[in-house]
Amino acid sequence: MATPSDEMNTNLTWRRFEDGDNTWDSFTQKIFNEDTSHKCPTYVHKTPPCQGSCPSGEDIRGWLAIVRGQEKPAEGMEMGEYAFRRSTDANPFPSMMGRVCPAPCQDGCNRNEVEDFVGINAVEQWIGDNALEQGYKFEAGADTGKRVAVIGGGPAGMAAAYQLRRKGHGVTVFESQPELGGMMRYGIPNYRIPRDKLAGEIQRIVDMGNIEVRTSTRVGDDVSVEDLERDFDAVLWAVGCWTGRGLPVEGWDNAPNCVSGVAFLKAFNEGRMKVTADKVVCVGGGDTSIDVVSVARRLGHIEQTNPTDRPELVVNDGFVAHDTAITAAAQGAAVTLTSLFPRSNMTAAEHEVHDALHEGVTILDEVMPVGLIMGDDGRATGLRIAKCSMEDGRPVPVEGTEQVLEADLIVSAIGQGGDLTGLEVLDNGRGLINADSFYQVPDREKHFVAGDIIRPHLLTTAIGQASVAVDSIDEFLSNKQHKKRPKVDVHHFDLDDKMEEAGLSPEHFDAAERGDMRGTASGNWAIHNYEDRSFAEVIPHDELFLGHFDYTPRVARKEEVPSADDVLGHFHERLIGLETDQAVEEAKRCMSCGMCFECDNCVIFCPQDAVYRVKKTESTTGRYVATDYARCIGCHICSDVCPTGYIKMGLGE
Repeated sequence: MATPSDEMNTNLTWRRFEDGDNTWDSFTQKIFNEDTSHKCPTYVHKTPPCQGSCPSGEDIRGWLAIVRGQEKPAEGMEMGEYAFRRSTDANPFPSMMGRVCPAPCQDGCNRNEVEDFVGINAVEQWIGDNALEQGYKFEAGADTGKRVAVIGGGPAGMAAAYQLRRKGHGVTVFESQPELGGMMRYGIPNYRIPRDKLAGEIQRIVDMGNIEVRTSTRVGDDVSVEDLERDFDAVLWAVGCWTGRGLPVEGWDNAPNCVSGVAFLKAFNEGRMKVTADKVVCVGGGDTSIDVVSVARRLGHIEQTNPTDRPELVVNDGFVAHDTAITAAAQGAAVTLTSLFPRSNMTAAEHEVHDALHEGVTILDEVMPVGLIMGDDGRATGLRIAKCSMEDGRPVPVEGTEQVLEADLIVSAIGQGGDLTGLEVLDNGRGLINADSFYQVPDREKHFVAGDIIRPHLLTTAIGQASVAVDSIDEFLSNKQHKKRPKVDVHHFDLDDKMEEAGLSPEHFDAAERGDMRGTASGNWAIHNYEDRSFAEVIPHDELFLGHFDYTPRVARKEEVPSADDVLGHFHERLIGLETDQAVEEAKRCMSCGMCFECDNCVIFCPQDAVYRVKKTESTTGRYVATDYARCIGCHICSDVCPTGYIKMGLGE
């Protein structure tokens, strides 16, 4: 889970060493024998755990290195733009993801073993906001003449449109809602996702050209599957999950004031719901439930003398809307969130849970709903709950612990499902669409799929799936066999590409011309002594030299979290982004796991002067140092003092 807001600014919670760690775990003394070489250093690139934990597969280490100033931009490009280009190779929404992604990358960050994770989200937000301010644009690939239908204009659909245009394919986006954005627009409140920045990141994709957008168009109703198969070379289904699961209690489906979290947030984000009920109970524990209760606290309630002002009418009927004037009479709402799990195990980000409590939400954990209390008018007046224990993964009520929570509105935020009305040929029987390992729909040649309609998960997961699906579509349109996906399936740093960008590509090797086929340590037709294991290995913290890193507090973003007394009507953005100098300082905390970050330790500590810096005219990221093997005695010191784990003793015996 993410770190709570107060801890972001106070206590750091990690230790570099544990009690009793008094023996150096190096094999150097066992291996070193005068001037006899055991093994010599080689330079091994591995995937850092932040990137390995990122469902979008962003080159996080790469764009942090750019922001900190260690990796230099291509000629004629500013740092901010270069970081933006590297970031958006995988994910075209840095401004959005920097705000709302729950950041599994930060949970995986090896810096946790020193003191505290790198604020990856905060730097990504800076990259995204700076890109919008500077007006950076995307570039499309050379036109292929192929056209792909993308069904759904949410994060998966628009990420797919972006990646398809980079490959030169034309795109038509079919969106059932009036505006693009999907759950980023209709499922997340505006104080978490500013609408101007969301619009900017979407428009930047549309501005790539050759993207036709058809909003308010539902495939399966306005357009048939057969129409798509006839008019397009391939179809990508990214329709998302827009139906919420109701509570498994008797009477739920017939009680008008029992609604889903998805419908509640959609009504708010469309601007139709201006107030909520006096007593709101939400059942959940994930991010959606936190958004529901936070919105409810901000909206407040009015004394409802007119039954037509009841919030469930707005939630359940898209044609009904509250009059804006009624918000002037709004008073605070009593809001309760219930969760099956202990607060520490709730799936919502921990700082979001903390903020909800600060805003006046009551959270009851380790409880389950067991029934409704119904009024004479057919509306629910309360929710019966009980303490629960988990048995074989299922909640079981504890006898004698029941209580009733009074409620005017009960919201279920326990999961989402798809609505495949008119698309029954794609329904796998669970309201979802099946996908193979290449995100192709099984037994449907032209059809591919990405996002929540496979299995509801994170926004970043949908974006990552879209990228893989586009690779598969591109192979399909080129009549190529699908390539086996790598074990570590992310957007990898490529040393060949980096050297080409710097004008340092190896010379062409012509065997007939060269004649001599023996190995060389100096020929400029190879990248010497470099091994790329990033497609197969994630580097753990125990391969790093953690003693190199100073205890450095995180440069945390500030948050404007209203108190319980101030939350009513508070719709300002909560996160306050980093300034440029702050983003640079935070990026410097990155330990560059699995890639050289040019610290000079190996050069300084080598007793034989065997490790040396590459000439500046021949140096680039990943090629900063080299080894003179005529001098190397295999003492392992360079490997032992390498902070990033980039140097391995793997050459020779």
